[in-house]
Amino acid sequence: MRRPPHARGAPRERAMTETSPTYRAAGSATIEDTDPATGELLASIPCADEHEVSAAVTRARAAQPAWAALGIDARLEALMRAATRFEDEAVIERLAGLITAEMGKPLADARREAGSTAKGIRRLAQATAAAIGTTETRDGDTLTRLSREALGVVAAISPWNFPLAMARELIVPALVAGNAVVFKPSELVPLCGAALHELLAAALPDDVLLLLQGAEHTGKALVAAPIDMVGFVGSVEAGRHIMAACAQDLKRLVLELGGKDPMIVCADADLEAAADFAVRESMRNTGQVCCSVERIYVERGVAPRFTELVLERAAACSSGDGRGDVFMGPMASREQRAAVLAQLDDARQRGAQVLLGGEAPEGPGHFMPATVVSDVDESMALMREETFGPVASLRTVDDAEQAVALANASEFGLGASVWCGDAERGRSLASRLVAGQVGVNRGLGGAGDPPWAGARHSGFGYLGSPDGYRQFTRPMSVSWNEPA
Repeated sequence: MRRPPHARGAPRERAMTETSPTYRAAGSATIEDTDPATGELLASIPCADEHEVSAAVTRARAAQPAWAALGIDARLEALMRAATRFEDEAVIERLAGLITAEMGKPLADARREAGSTAKGIRRLAQATAAAIGTTETRDGDTLTRLSREALGVVAAISPWNFPLAMARELIVPALVAGNAVVFKPSELVPLCGAALHELLAAALPDDVLLLLQGAEHTGKALVAAPIDMVGFVGSVEAGRHIMAACAQDLKRLVLELGGKDPMIVCADADLEAAADFAVRESMRNTGQVCCSVERIYVERGVAPRFTELVLERAAACSSGDGRGDVFMGPMASREQRAAVLAQLDDARQRGAQVLLGGEAPEGPGHFMPATVVSDVDESMALMREETFGPVASLRTVDDAEQAVALANASEFGLGASVWCGDAERGRSLASRLVAGQVGVNRGLGGAGDPPWAGARHSGFGYLGSPDGYRQFTRPMSVSWNEPA
């Protein structure tokens, strides 16, 4: 039953301040938030310590029962109302500017991310509400009611590469399901996280969505706190630590982790289209995408021509300050660029040929040019470990069978693609790949609402799809006898 608007816990609108965000943290450590293109200090933000984490979880725990008691319809209404706040052009421009300033994404791409937030919130909220509704089933004289109950308090720990899009994938389903959420954005995008929190929380009851700022120490404290679930998007290494920390109390988990996505190019493929895809999906967001193309297996007969096409397109990928007219902004951090350069150095020492780029330019900013590497093999970190940078790695294979074997010889299993002139053969090859999602002559997005899943070390649980939304709940059945 829906409560009247004046009921305790009912959502109400709060004005969004146009001043600097207020951070719910006062610990001694700070985040020094800098612009990756210029090095300019954007903000110095206190990190939440264990006491502040505990206080936030306590507040969320106290607020959650009333939020859950409102019912699905009222919670959905609150999220739909929150979505309208992201339609304002000034808000979109503000959010886009923060994305570019904090993690370097070109402003045009940042505007697309910010501009799609309202639609994304509505889609997730409506799909979650539809997935978690109560059902009744009869079997003779037995009736069973199956409901999806809130877990309690969910920790949402989001990454920096898509600071709005990935955070909403965790926060919105958790809220619609009746949970309270404690949100910790990546320490590389604290201002983006604060802005997202500010806009969402204005349409929600107090303490249903709380913000914590901090780096690794704060994240570990949040995972160790008396919460009921962790939703995390980030690295495999961090995911392993979170899973281990949650094991003692059997906390629920959804982990969307890294990838090393293979691309198989058959001899009969449309090489122009395949090269377009290879370069775009290796270089977009400066390669900082979990499902970037990171291993390209090309059948020997077309490898020379395909390499030429890739080089032509990669050479056109401009790099610079995201506020300019560029395809790639800087990398998000000095450490991330150093990791990419280390993989390239290792590959060179083991015989790889860097055909384009491969060196960091001098001067301020964490810039990295579009890079194309050939003659790679599995002895190189570049072909085994997640790169997360603007690198197209080309590996010649004898045939598609070898490509499938090499593609599957990985600890990762997020996405993959097959490019083949024979569509039926392409689908057959795709079905043999160990991955959560595979595209045949296209990218990974699918029809309907399929789950975003990772095989092997690329994830635990999954986001999206009715089954994914239900992971933010616990099923509960109540059965009784009632003559038909």
